[in-house]
Amino acid sequence: MNKIQKTISFFVAIALMASLFSYKSLEHGYKIGDEATDFELKNIDGNMVSLGQMKYSSAKGFIVVFTCNHCPFAKKYEDRIIALSKKYEPLGFPLVAINPNDVEQESEDSFENMQKRAKEKNYPFPYLIDETQVLTYTYGAAKTPHVYILKKENGKLKVAYIGAIDDNVQYADLVKEKHVEKAVDELIAGKPVTKAMTKAIGCTIKWKQ
Repeated sequence: MNKIQKTISFFVAIALMASLFSYKSLEHGYKIGDEATDFELKNIDGNMVSLGQMKYSSAKGFIVVFTCNHCPFAKKYEDRIIALSKKYEPLGFPLVAINPNDVEQESEDSFENMQKRAKEKNYPFPYLIDETQVLTYTYGAAKTPHVYILKKENGKLKVAYIGAIDDNVQYADLVKEKHVEKAVDELIAGKPVTKAMTKAIGCTIKWKQ
């Protein structure tokens, strides 16, 4: 085999490995209808929080939002996330926010800064940190913010919606489609979610190296 053939073979092998990696990366993460397992993560108050806790025993489902401090997209959506929590927790769909980022890469997302930000904005929901990033990988979250709506069904948590909060990151007053609100309203009404998936728009999650 001459040098040219060796070079071609090398790049073909690299291309195959890349395609296999891309395919494998699509295999993980929840799909609509999947059962979501419970988790236990540290809240900003230092306590561990899980969806199966007694305080959530009467919940009909959950709005799980992967978000963070530093991301400009997450900041744009911060007030809307707070509003979602205030609107839907009394209706049986409490919101739980999870910071998925590696704090070594983004110091603004450190636990201490999470506590500071939550206090400044008076978060009405738990703000948890996924220090190992195992939960984030399990869910398949890729952006901040990235929303997963879970509904209780026969004692299990089923994924009912995945994607964006709405259709306008920049201007809340110009939103035409409130994806999360529409999905939760349909679930509360006992209807199937008509638009179960949308494209999450935000910063990429910072994975551990």
